[in-house]
Amino acid sequence: MTNYPSALRTPLSRADFGPGFQWGCSTSSFQIEGGAQAGGRVPSIWDTFCEQPGVIRDGSDGKVACDHYHRWPEDMDLGKAMGLNAYRFSISWPRIMSAPGAAPNEEGLQFYSDLIDGVLARGLVPWVTLYHWDLPQYLQDAGGWSSRDTVAAFVHYADVVTRRLGSRVKHWITHNEPWCTAIHGNFDGMHAPGLKSLPTALQVCHHVLLSHGLAVPVIRANVPGARVGIALSLHPVMPASDTPQDLEAVARHDAFRNRWFLDPLYGRGFPADTLALMGDAAPVMQPGDVEAIAVPTDFLGVNYYFPEVVRHDPAGGFLATRVIHPEGRERTDFGWEVAPQGMTDLLLRIARDYQPGEMYVTENGSSYDDVVQADGSIEDHARRHYLVRHLQAVRTAQEQGVPVKGYFAWSLLDNFEWSEGYLRRFGLAYVDFATQRRTLKLSGQWYRDFLHGAA
Repeated sequence: MTNYPSALRTPLSRADFGPGFQWGCSTSSFQIEGGAQAGGRVPSIWDTFCEQPGVIRDGSDGKVACDHYHRWPEDMDLGKAMGLNAYRFSISWPRIMSAPGAAPNEEGLQFYSDLIDGVLARGLVPWVTLYHWDLPQYLQDAGGWSSRDTVAAFVHYADVVTRRLGSRVKHWITHNEPWCTAIHGNFDGMHAPGLKSLPTALQVCHHVLLSHGLAVPVIRANVPGARVGIALSLHPVMPASDTPQDLEAVARHDAFRNRWFLDPLYGRGFPADTLALMGDAAPVMQPGDVEAIAVPTDFLGVNYYFPEVVRHDPAGGFLATRVIHPEGRERTDFGWEVAPQGMTDLLLRIARDYQPGEMYVTENGSSYDDVVQADGSIEDHARRHYLVRHLQAVRTAQEQGVPVKGYFAWSLLDNFEWSEGYLRRFGLAYVDFATQRRTLKLSGQWYRDFLHGAA
């Protein structure tokens, strides 16, 4: 077991990151809101997925989650007390659009309008993600993201939301982690809707990126001065050995894990070598799609958690690769490698290869098995140490010229962690799901003290 110092100080200060730096936490609608049937909300694919036996490790669901739908003022008070100046959250599509062709749900729009007013009243900048995986079930019933009709439905939804909320929200993220939407949702079945089809997953990926490209100009038209981007889950990829086979495996894996998203977003189209490997499973595209995806954006959101180590494996699907987990490396209790240097390397690589302009770390965090002490405190030294080192990694990237303009810790609260249910805790604040009591953990106290200049 690693022994972490009881008193941990960092040579960094908030001021080191520059004026105007966005200091926030991120959340997502399905993971925290609850209120599953409140205010006219209709079922999402995650409501349906949670009803399937065995797909959620603890058999739970998101019907209540953190009850943020009713408790958001308390949560925003917590964010203000921590010294945040920004708050990233997502909008629940099923709260806004209840059926094909239906009028927007006023109760749902009013909920987010009130939330945004509350965020602003506490001195925080709202950062809104339009899609964080909770597709309305009625759209999945009609083909989901594998249908081009869902692209049009997303653009309409984005139009409705930005018309209503755009006077107060300037920072918009179209999608969070298209990789997870496509691959975990439609190839390996880990996430809703739980499908296991490579051709479907690849078509989903194309349509999600296309919906991003088509929504960006709509958002700009509705929101004067809008800042629009997308948040990608990206990973440094390293070889299991220095053999030519493993080095080639790294190139193939990186092309699909990272370049499959970055290349088309920044005008290079989908990697031709990866398309060739896909064969008949490759997505169907229409003329103009690639150009639409490459619409200019104002920033790139980078979600970083861990690097991936790969080796050549002829049985490893169309990529002929396999991700391995070398022993002897520091890991969270979720099993994810702790590698702050990977964040620096990733940010440097993106800035060098794509010149995306402003970059924001839109998610970064760690899951540990928190223990509530007799006095009610949560002494999560490992998570605090993780946070300190990853902030140092961000600053190192800045010092080498990367235009990182903000950091959003994942997450403000412990929440419903998708297929893990409530077994994994990423929050800087502990949530007792029986009582809904929030308690700032040691890591959250450190972040608060750092932002207030006391760490």
